[in-house]
Amino acid sequence: MMGLISASANRLGRVWRFLWSAWAGIAGLALFAGLWQAGYEAYGAFILPSPLDTMAAAGMIVADPISWSIIATTMLRAAEGFALSVAVGIITGSVAGYSPAAMRITRPLLTVLLGVPPIAWIVFAMIWFGSTDNMVATVVTVSATPIIFAGVAEGIMTRDRGLDDMARLFGASACARLWTLGARQAAAFLFPALGVALGVACKVTVMAELLANTGGMGGELALARANLDVAGAMAWVLIAVAGLITAEYALLHPFRAEIERWRDAARPWGVKR
Repeated sequence: MMGLISASANRLGRVWRFLWSAWAGIAGLALFAGLWQAGYEAYGAFILPSPLDTMAAAGMIVADPISWSIIATTMLRAAEGFALSVAVGIITGSVAGYSPAAMRITRPLLTVLLGVPPIAWIVFAMIWFGSTDNMVATVVTVSATPIIFAGVAEGIMTRDRGLDDMARLFGASACARLWTLGARQAAAFLFPALGVALGVACKVTVMAELLANTGGMGGELALARANLDVAGAMAWVLIAVAGLITAEYALLHPFRAEIERWRDAARPWGVKR
């Protein structure tokens, strides 16, 4: 019973520290809003609508029930491509990290994939799949997978091989060493890569929807562009960014905190990030 209470108290403490650390992020957003307001006062509403006008337009969009289906369509497409890129990137990155020969073979391919702009992949995917959900998921996967692959491969390649040898001497299997040592050390590289890949997935999804005219938030941006509705376009961008921030801080960061609990134990008392 006491162990359960202690574990619950530790978990609540981690949740409280995570929520309290949000003040730094809010301060950064406030600074960005101040710069945005300065741009509005310098260039006018037609070039850059004010933050208040944009938030009012976003509020009107969110108040419309139809808008929620549009937002859900875009987020579902981004989630499908992101999930596929995570699976492919982690598997191939783990193989390359443990195999120097595989890493030497895949490094040039990684450079080629990173060098091709996402808009080119959109054109190719439109030719291959047409204006469908598969087209959007393919573009997101091709754009985000190299980032995750590089993070996983680099994390495993730079692992402490002394710990791996020690675990082998104590009879730990390859799977046990991968989960308890390799994965934990690679997480320091994986989670930043996941954050970048999540942002890429959202941006590429909206871009593909806009160019391919497949609906979603990209389609609404195209409509706002045709109507010269700058405030409406900024409102949809604001909604997309809000969705990205919500996904990152509601899903990715709490999961990272659970995986990297050992860092808090290794940190001296009173030392914070």
